[in-house]
Amino acid sequence: MSTFVTGANGFLGSYVATDLLNGYDERLSLLVRAADQQKAKERLWNALQMHMGFEQFRQFVEDRVDIYLGDLTAPSFGLEPGDYDRLVKSTSSIIHIAASLNRRSDKAALNVNLRGTLEVLKLARAAQDHHGLRRISDVSTSAVAGERSGENILEDTSIEWSRRDYDPYARSKKFCEHMLHELLPEVPQTVFRPSIVMGDSRFPETTQFDMVRAFVYLARLPVIPLHPDWRVDIVPANYVGKAIVELHQRDQTEHGIYHLAAGEASLTARQLIGGLRIHGKPLRALLMPTLAEPVGRLADIIAGTPRQWGVSGVGGLFKVFWPYICFDTVFDNSRVVDELGEAPAAFTDYGSALIDFVLDNDFTYPYQPWPQGGPSAEVTPSLA
Repeated sequence: MSTFVTGANGFLGSYVATDLLNGYDERLSLLVRAADQQKAKERLWNALQMHMGFEQFRQFVEDRVDIYLGDLTAPSFGLEPGDYDRLVKSTSSIIHIAASLNRRSDKAALNVNLRGTLEVLKLARAAQDHHGLRRISDVSTSAVAGERSGENILEDTSIEWSRRDYDPYARSKKFCEHMLHELLPEVPQTVFRPSIVMGDSRFPETTQFDMVRAFVYLARLPVIPLHPDWRVDIVPANYVGKAIVELHQRDQTEHGIYHLAAGEASLTARQLIGGLRIHGKPLRALLMPTLAEPVGRLADIIAGTPRQWGVSGVGGLFKVFWPYICFDTVFDNSRVVDELGEAPAAFTDYGSALIDFVLDNDFTYPYQPWPQGGPSAEVTPSLA
């Protein structure tokens, strides 16, 4: 039997897959969109090399990973009937991570998040009906809480259907949670809602850059349009990955929904600016909250300028992420802290090293290619 994981070749999914492989003995069934097995392995290698060397990766793929070449949004993931049947019969639990993070596109949110989650739920239903499912975990987002200001939000009162959503991404993830609860009420289920996920508290490297890029642009401004006491809820990816894996693997959890967030320990804008360095130099910026609303409007205007002007990308980043930076809202994390016995590291503990890394590498990760002449790991997966 195996755990079926979607999105393992993404940023957060790489943490979950690595923790499952390193900490547990069960097999993993991974859905990867690729032309063939070798291309799929190369995609996985790109995702997991930040966490392990090639030889360890190769051994995991040979011994414990079953790769399914499919499309999350296609009926039965686009798999042949025999392959889909084997996936159903071998799946003991599911961790659904894959999603479109495109916060501006209704089309992407509908196609990937809603249709993709529906296909995952159909697999879960088939596995439950065949032999029973131990657990299904859905990685959602704290943004399902909708437009907020100056609040500390609890898990069970987060979703209010009458409240306005920030963007198509948040709206689609809210409906994904709803489908899970409605369609699989008898299956043990866990919903994880990360807040702003940036970096890793153990090392500076990252393969996710959009939010970091927006944050760096903001930090380098001489005047930052934030109130000194506004709180920004940032959590490191390694804490999020650990929480998802440890709670998913338990026979029982205390709760069905968890905020994976900094909670009341969220840093204020003043603490963030005062605690970060860029190549050893402190940030020297004036915090001016009266500019918050004009900056938001300006970002909308810049995002709509012709691409050849060269500024629409920056405007687009701020348009997407600005509401999440300046809404001064945190998400209570006492549930996950109580169950894990530890709180996430503060962003100022590791953020300076992260900023230096992304600037030194021009917001790219120095990927190592598949070793030429090395073992190809072309192994026919055991799908039993």
